[in-house]
Amino acid sequence: MRKQRENRGQTLSMETIVNKTPGQTGLNIYFAGAIRGGRDDAELYATLIQCLKRHGRVLTEHVGNVDLLQEEQFLSEEEIFTRDMQWIAEADLVIAEVSTPSLGVGYELAVAEKQGIPIVCLYREKKGCTLSAMIKGNPFFQVRAYRDREEAEATIVRLIQDFRPA
Repeated sequence: MRKQRENRGQTLSMETIVNKTPGQTGLNIYFAGAIRGGRDDAELYATLIQCLKRHGRVLTEHVGNVDLLQEEQFLSEEEIFTRDMQWIAEADLVIAEVSTPSLGVGYELAVAEKQGIPIVCLYREKKGCTLSAMIKGNPFFQVRAYRDREEAEATIVRLIQDFRPA
């Protein structure tokens, strides 16, 4: 992935994002996964988020919380929207688990793409399920299939390592 993003007057490539100078915090990662579209994968999200935390700061760690819907009931839709848009603006990289169709995740991906933020979409290969052409056919996205949790984690590690220059 060599897509670049104009950010605060400088061009950011994946190499400069991952290899920040000493004293800088790591990669800011926005993890996206279905929330109101279905929470069946919340435990998987939590596992992937733990994997991502070894490579940077996950801005949306709450997505892996199985009780998220109960906790977010105290926030208005506007507060959630404003918070999430701010986090996308702060992100160096978006990783989305897109196996469960979600209007919110699709919207987040479109916003991140418009801002030029590199995006990786992970999806679980399942018989009888097909990933949306709007995700799979978008050349801006790095789309990777996986079969199980271990393969998803290995894919994340490999993608992050591939961002580092040789």
